Amino acid sequence: MSNHQSLRVALVAPPYFSVPPAAYGGVEAVVADLADALVERGHRVTLIGAGQCHTRARYLPVWEKTIPEGLGHPLPEVLHAAASLRAVQQLACADGLDVVHDHTLAGPLNAPAYGALRLPTVVTMHGPVDPARQRLFALLGRDVHLVAISDRQRHLAPGLNWVGTVHNALRVQTWPFRASKEDYALFLGRFDPDKGPHLALDAAHEAGLPLVLAGKCAEPRERAYFEREIRPRLGARDTYVGEADAVAKRELLAGARCLLFPVQWEEPFGMVMIEAMACGTPVVALRAGSVPEVVVDGVTGFVLDDPSELVPALQRVGEINPHACRWHVVENFSAEQLAVGYEAAYGTAMSFAGRHRLTEHEYVLARF
Repeated sequence: MSNHQSLRVALVAPPYFSVPPAAYGGVEAVVADLADALVERGHRVTLIGAGQCHTRARYLPVWEKTIPEGLGHPLPEVLHAAASLRAVQQLACADGLDVVHDHTLAGPLNAPAYGALRLPTVVTMHGPVDPARQRLFALLGRDVHLVAISDRQRHLAPGLNWVGTVHNALRVQTWPFRASKEDYALFLGRFDPDKGPHLALDAAHEAGLPLVLAGKCAEPRERAYFEREIRPRLGARDTYVGEADAVAKRELLAGARCLLFPVQWEEPFGMVMIEAMACGTPVVALRAGSVPEVVVDGVTGFVLDDPSELVPALQRVGEINPHACRWHVVENFSAEQLAVGYEAAYGTAMSFAGRHRLTEHEYVLARF
């Protein structure tokens, strides 16, 4: 245990995928690594979620099963927020808590209720800083202490109550390193225009490089886009493998000559970029959102300004040292750094809250 104060932390995970996820679920992967890293650093962590959980934290399920089919719908969010509020209230009374760290969409609405329990609420902004989220967090004001996952994300909404930037991270030792690569480029992500798989196909074809495509294609928008823009482009040397589980994803990333990441939106972070680099695989990406914060141009991949630059970059990926890619992740995106970053955010949030362990009488008064 480190020489810092031991904290009692409630981590609230979304209800859609297990923690860690079997396949899709970037938020859940980060929550799992954070939970383990915080426990390893001596904190008492309770994870609130749905379905199965395999971390070192104490687990408090509020739903028996995950509900992946509910992703994107409002009712599951509201129900999960209500169930999580009850769980946090019980924890605060029975065991005491120092901070609630919420990773969901609707959960931040509970912040005023947590405040009545003298509990600060830290919220990680996992998604884009769109106008709706900006309005919500402006209304909540200092009841919510926001953490950005990239500096670019904070820059897009400078008026919100940010308490820090903590880049997403991973446990590097769980990602296989391979210096010798196979003859294919990889697209790994949602099949959505924002992610640009159609641009990946066009660039790979022009560069004469086979492309393997893997990722989520379950929602109506994704399926329609796939049929309109992806299927007609698939050539004889391309391979579509669907959604890859944790094992398959690691094999694909480790073997790829490069990861193609031609995003067309303000990417908040992009976990797949650090997953690729951890495997020694360079990233060829368009300059959008967090990309310049994650990829070192010319060292761990190429950061490009226009899709027309993708082909020359694909022809140069052999110049990138796989060991430099791996080392960049070790130095900048480790799970321990993730925990250290959130310890600082918790400390800032707690400095604004008069806090002590509530007696049962105080707990009842706070609730009513």
